[in-house]
Amino acid sequence: MKCPFCQHPDDRVVDSREASDGDSVRRRRECLSCAKRFTTYERVDAFMPMLVKKDGSRVHWDREKVRSGMQKACEKRPVPVAEIDRAVDEIERTIQDQGSGEIATSVVGERVMDRLKALDEVAYVRFASVYKSFRDIDEFMGELESLVRERRSSR
Repeated sequence: MKCPFCQHPDDRVVDSREASDGDSVRRRRECLSCAKRFTTYERVDAFMPMLVKKDGSRVHWDREKVRSGMQKACEKRPVPVAEIDRAVDEIERTIQDQGSGEIATSVVGERVMDRLKALDEVAYVRFASVYKSFRDIDEFMGELESLVRERRSSR
C-alpha cells in the first residue's frame, strides 16, 4: 500500500477493526518513511456480473461510478454520505444475488432511482432527469406528477 502523502511503498498497520458496515475491515496505517497516518478499508472482492450497456457493449461493475452518480444527485441535499454508501451496498448485493453473469445497465439505473426515491425525492428527480433523458418538459412533468401521486397514495 503506497502512502498517499509521500508514495512510499511500506507502512505498518497501527489498528485494525471491523468497519461500521460489517462488510469491510478498517485499518489505520502509518507510513514508515514520513510517519503520517492514513486509513484504508478492505472488502471481499466478490464476483460482480458484467454490465451490458444500451449499445450492447460490456463493462465491468464500477462501484465508485454508481456512488459518484448518487452523490451528485444528492449534492446540497440533507442526505448523509453514510446513507449513500448503504444504498450502494444494497444495490451491489442485489446485483450479486441475481447470480447472473451479465446484467443490463438499465436494471442498475432503476435500482439507483428506487434507492434515491426512498432517500430524497429531489435527488431522485435530479438523477431521473439525466438518466431518463426526457425529450421535453411534458415527459419531465409526467414524471413529477407520477411522483406526487405516488407520494399522496402512500400517506
